[in-house]
Amino acid sequence: MNRSGDVAPGPSSLPAELSDALALAIRAAHAAGAIQQAHVGRPHTIHTKSSFSDLVTEVDGLCEAAIRAEIAQTYPEHAVLGEEEGQQGEQGAAYRWVVDPLDGTVNYAHGFPFYCVSIALERIGGERLLGVVYDATRSELFTAVRGGGAFLNGQPIRVSDTPTLATPALLSTGFPYDPGDVRNLALLGKLLARGIPVRRPGAAALDLCYVACGRLDGYWELGLKPWDSAAGALIIAEAGGTVTDERGVARSDGPVIVSSNSLLHAELLAVLDAGSGSAEGSA
Repeated sequence: MNRSGDVAPGPSSLPAELSDALALAIRAAHAAGAIQQAHVGRPHTIHTKSSFSDLVTEVDGLCEAAIRAEIAQTYPEHAVLGEEEGQQGEQGAAYRWVVDPLDGTVNYAHGFPFYCVSIALERIGGERLLGVVYDATRSELFTAVRGGGAFLNGQPIRVSDTPTLATPALLSTGFPYDPGDVRNLALLGKLLARGIPVRRPGAAALDLCYVACGRLDGYWELGLKPWDSAAGALIIAEAGGTVTDERGVARSDGPVIVSSNSLLHAELLAVLDAGSGSAEGSA
């Protein structure tokens, strides 16, 4: 259930420079989403990265190239950090785009329809300015600009009003690619032992957006990279939620992410009592 609240200002109220950047991010996300849908269900060229479950397809590369081309056309002076091609751009750039061109590649390669595009813009060494997550399978576009609220297809969204884990809350998580890293199994067991339902959809950016719009009450994961959480974490914050590390310190770029509707955040942290870590990505 979504928590009621004041309607956040829409994109039309944004400063012109952020409005232009948001429009670009939306164009780039739609372009990448169209590429995904054009190739879905077809045979893919699949490679592995850090482990046998850490997949990359030709579609990941096509999507990232399309996003980078959109950014370069309008903001050639900006840096870009992408999952597939790393960081590129001018050394002295003041702004950086953080891109996951296809979050949920394992799902995509198997035809499991839970994947998305994630694009964020941040000041280097400073604050995150905007986030866009696009789920082409459902035509759902999640957007947020710092101080401007969070939106799903242009409509304001808010986190849930679930007060405690025992309500019960609905949570989600993910697991690292490294098959030797089983730390999250113990954390998952703590919640399952309390009878709290937990899902594992397989695309971090969408998990975060589902917290933002109230479909989930909380989400945690170990081993994330900046492109996994950059856009979704801002969208949660603008929807009234909370994103921290395992110690409760507000941050959204660390390897351990704990997010919630704010109301049950302290309780979730206490139950997880998560140790820090930096496993490689999530399957």
